[in-house]
Amino acid sequence: MLHKSNTRPRRGQGAATRTRRAYFDVRFGQLHVRTAFPATGGFDEQTPLLCLHPADGTGRLFERFIAAMAERRSVYAPDLPGCGESDPPPADAGLGAGAAAIEDFAADLRLRRVDLLGVGDGSQIALDVAASAPALVRRIVLIGASALNRLTSRSPECLLVMTGEPSAQLRQRAQALRSNLEVLEVPECADDAGALAADALAERLTAFLDRR
Repeated sequence: MLHKSNTRPRRGQGAATRTRRAYFDVRFGQLHVRTAFPATGGFDEQTPLLCLHPADGTGRLFERFIAAMAERRSVYAPDLPGCGESDPPPADAGLGAGAAAIEDFAADLRLRRVDLLGVGDGSQIALDVAASAPALVRRIVLIGASALNRLTSRSPECLLVMTGEPSAQLRQRAQALRSNLEVLEVPECADDAGALAADALAERLTAFLDRR
């Protein structure tokens, strides 16, 4: 359930994209979420995108990125449980708390299908959600190769954004999964996920997520 919101137009876009912050009820308390969505909010929207940050971050990491992605789809960047302004899970919940919270959030909004983007530990959570709720997850974007070894031929269609210079082992692993994995190399960004939050990357990810 949404508890509060703060809506404003995306800078430089007039009413093209609106952003807000809100709280939703999940099993561990309240989840703080940053959202960007098209002004139309209409029936022509593409599949919603959920952006999952690393363990040492918050949804603020995606603040500029979600606005760039939201011209045709709703985009959500939660503070995962225990991070930022979200309530903490039980001490023994582990990474499973993140996946459970994301599933609760999707159910609260009645989202039948979502795409997931994960960075660092967020990639692990994205794959946990895909494993526990396969009917919910359509496509996944992984920024960085930390979760590459967990991908299988049964995983949802995936775009791997490789930061830095990938090793021969990573290239070999990616090649083995080529049937459901696409690779985008951006070595100039090193391992700084914030450097990826640009219109050019949003355009590239949109091409992957919108593909029929």
